[in-house]
Amino acid sequence: MAYPEQLLATDEKVVKHLHPHWITLVGPVLILLVVAAAASFGIAATPAGEAQTWIRLAILIAAAVILVVFTLVPVLRWVTTHYVITSHRVMFRIGVLNRQGKDVAFPRITDVAYRQSLWDRIVNAGTLTIESAGEGPAQVLDNVPNSDRIQQLINHLVEEDSDRRARDAGRHYSAGRYAEPPPGGQVDLGREQTAQLRPPD
Repeated sequence: MAYPEQLLATDEKVVKHLHPHWITLVGPVLILLVVAAAASFGIAATPAGEAQTWIRLAILIAAAVILVVFTLVPVLRWVTTHYVITSHRVMFRIGVLNRQGKDVAFPRITDVAYRQSLWDRIVNAGTLTIESAGEGPAQVLDNVPNSDRIQQLINHLVEEDSDRRARDAGRHYSAGRYAEPPPGGQVDLGREQTAQLRPPD
């Protein structure tokens, strides 16, 4: 799913849009399979009698509660967690009902690091830490897919952004040198123009 374009600046483009690694969904899916199998067995094994309907209903309600808490909520959290890298900044949005987010502009990023455990290396995931000047504590993004490559990508984009700003500043400075008079307000008009402006004797 593409990130909403209306949340971006006019000249901003999405470079990478990620959700947490799919490994975070393995547990909820296993719970779904186990609970579904256990509920089906429990309903089928319920002895006949006046209480059969109530026992089966209780099993269904218990299974539904477990699935909502341990399967549906984690899946929704995964879907609504966005790690977005644009041409200008790093953005992340987290939360199902209560949302929280953070934007870190490239000029403020001072360091990007990643950390991988042995298991992370096996599944190709990791933890990304983004430090920024004047932004409080470092931002930690968990279960980032290809965390090593994402770290390199952000560093590359930060360098490109710095070079672009330097070029823009150089162009503005060069244009300003000829558009504005030097200190003192005097402009060298050349000999011919100076002669034309000199009042007659």
